[in-house]
Amino acid sequence: MRSDTNAPASPPPPLRDRAFVSFVLSRMLAMFAQQMQAVVVAWQVYDITREPLSLAYVGLAQFLPMMGLLIPAGDLSDRMSRKRLLSMSWLLAAVCSLLLWLLSRNGVHNVHWIYAVLVLFGCSRAFSGPALQSLLPQIVARAQLAKALATNSMLMRISAIAAPVLGGALYALGGGVLTYAVCGISLLLGSALLSRVPVRYAETWTVTTGSMWQRFTEGVNFMRTRPIILGTISLDLFAVLLGGVIALLPVYAHEVLKVGPQGLGLLRSSMAVGEVCMGLWLSARPINRHVGKVMFGAVAVFGLANLVFALSHWFWLSMLALALAGAADMVSVYIRGALVQFSTPDTMRGRVNAVNMLFIGSSNELGEFRAGTSASALGAIPAAVLGSLGTLGVVAAWMALFKPLRDVDRLEDATHLSSTDAK
Repeated sequence: MRSDTNAPASPPPPLRDRAFVSFVLSRMLAMFAQQMQAVVVAWQVYDITREPLSLAYVGLAQFLPMMGLLIPAGDLSDRMSRKRLLSMSWLLAAVCSLLLWLLSRNGVHNVHWIYAVLVLFGCSRAFSGPALQSLLPQIVARAQLAKALATNSMLMRISAIAAPVLGGALYALGGGVLTYAVCGISLLLGSALLSRVPVRYAETWTVTTGSMWQRFTEGVNFMRTRPIILGTISLDLFAVLLGGVIALLPVYAHEVLKVGPQGLGLLRSSMAVGEVCMGLWLSARPINRHVGKVMFGAVAVFGLANLVFALSHWFWLSMLALALAGAADMVSVYIRGALVQFSTPDTMRGRVNAVNMLFIGSSNELGEFRAGTSASALGAIPAAVLGSLGTLGVVAAWMALFKPLRDVDRLEDATHLSSTDAK
């Protein structure tokens, strides 16, 4: 793995670094396309079938190929240019947008064709995920990586909020034909812009032997013997799996708070507002002292805020609790992402981030399933309360089980501690 250009002697701050700005802009174009496409696909599928279960297949069609391609995606991300792999994945996603455009233009009303395109789109996401998560440390200097990660997380969250709104507006103007055309063009532009991003801090590839499965097993063993990485990834899995309340918001809006669909929209936006505000703060003042304890504290605040929401019957308090949960989650996401990047050598980031991506996807998907089934069996309020208490229990257990993670002071210390813990 070779650098495209020589690294500057004195690296600039992220927002003054043309390479970082170009990378973020390309990623925002791709995210806008994917988020807009997700809104329109869900709307079209439900409009055709009028069956809520059909929406579950939309997620399943994308998740199954991602899970099935986890091993080759992680291995390829460590064996070839991540920038090239990411660009090829976005081009495949653009092909999917083109196919959806053709289906909309021809008035096809068989959802199985849409599901087939989504399976192909899930394949593109399987390969883009590990490459995307592993590429930033090759673009930004290590001294600026923490601030770059915070800025990147904040900008991506803003994109995730704005893109569905834009997708809905485009669909209202020109239906799927217009929206899918914009998605495809955005992905092509993102791929073209990415090609101009210099990779300046990539480590030299070492010759690897063995099968793809053996190389991936090496990555899994690396994670298993590093308490910082294993603790960080598993904390995200179980904390979100148990404590997420997003899936219960429609029930709370209708049955508990009695605020209707307008109130539901405000509840969903409250957590996002908290995330964006904290992201802006972290971009200016990144955390880099006592990061282990701060991360556990943030996850605990996330659980407590969700507990307040679970028990609240006041709309204003519920919104405030969700905003606080969003802010705490942004702190946790920022530190967890940075610790994984600092703890993992460049030659193994693809495989580690492939597993991390699967854990994140599993926590979100399974968390919604857990919340829905618990609410069906126990009621919405008991399910939310038990989930929040479960998150607090996970924090206490993980602080005891992963002492090296709890004691990390600076993000940069994770590199030394991770190698020491493995001995």
